[in-house]
Amino acid sequence: MKTSTPKSAYLGWLSTALTPDGRAPRVMAAPDDLVLGYATGYDAAMIAPFVRSLRAVFDGPVALVVDDRADVLELLADNGVEAIHPEVASGWEPHPVMARFAAYVRLIERFPNAVDVLLTDVRDVVFQAEPFGPPPRRLEVFVENEDGVLGDHAFNMKHLTALVGEEMAASVAEKPCICVGTIMGPREDVLRFCRTLLMLAAIPRSEIGGAFGADQAACNLAVHLGLVKAEIKDNFGRVATLGMTPGDRLSFRDGKVINPDGGVSPIVHQHDRHPHLARALHEHWGQGLRLCERVQPRTAADRGRKLRQSLMRRLPELR
Repeated sequence: MKTSTPKSAYLGWLSTALTPDGRAPRVMAAPDDLVLGYATGYDAAMIAPFVRSLRAVFDGPVALVVDDRADVLELLADNGVEAIHPEVASGWEPHPVMARFAAYVRLIERFPNAVDVLLTDVRDVVFQAEPFGPPPRRLEVFVENEDGVLGDHAFNMKHLTALVGEEMAASVAEKPCICVGTIMGPREDVLRFCRTLLMLAAIPRSEIGGAFGADQAACNLAVHLGLVKAEIKDNFGRVATLGMTPGDRLSFRDGKVINPDGGVSPIVHQHDRHPHLARALHEHWGQGLRLCERVQPRTAADRGRKLRQSLMRRLPELR
């Protein structure tokens, strides 16, 4: 008698999401660096500081996954940024923080002549100098908590435990806390990182592997278990990740965010955690655009989906 094979919703989605989209490769006039970001749910005002600050220091190819909004498309067109609309999946799909890494794979594959690639958050990132100088020798990942380790951070431990269990989470608890919001490296290294992260998220039930926070957990596991070769960079070097830095140690002067040591990092991440920086940066780069809250408000369907995900995390997934 033929028996049915249990299915994983996550792996079903992933097998489709990683299928090449059939579009012609983007062959650059000459090898160049590439910046990619995922910015759905935002209006032009929310991403203008990212786009305008980046174009002030970098003239290479940039592609952002965005919604089909006139204001956003106009902003990107004015700044020579390619707009990519998110793939519409039928059936189950993961949280955007996971879906973006499948989108990154497909985008990187479209740029065969890319040299180094930066994967970056958009809403809370600005640029203060050329991001690729000096060029990375291999994959670079960036510490977000310079004064602690993973075990000190409840968010990271929660999602590590959900992804691989208490024992595995404890095995990396003394390792540095890496932020998945900014990743840089040679093209092939970044591709390998994205694919590794996506496969690590297939370990647990689909509702966990596809959930918010799974990307952060899988990133730390991939690096600390040696599944990808990466250089762990201290905070306030190429990237300043500010979410865990006390606001009174950060200042804004002459259009730049100043680190606690008085230095200036080329890439600033999580500036929105500090209102005095967020206001100053929007005034500097917003250029008349009114700053609003996130464009897409949480709906009853969103709340229902979150409740369902919470319930599903407590149930086994047959495979």
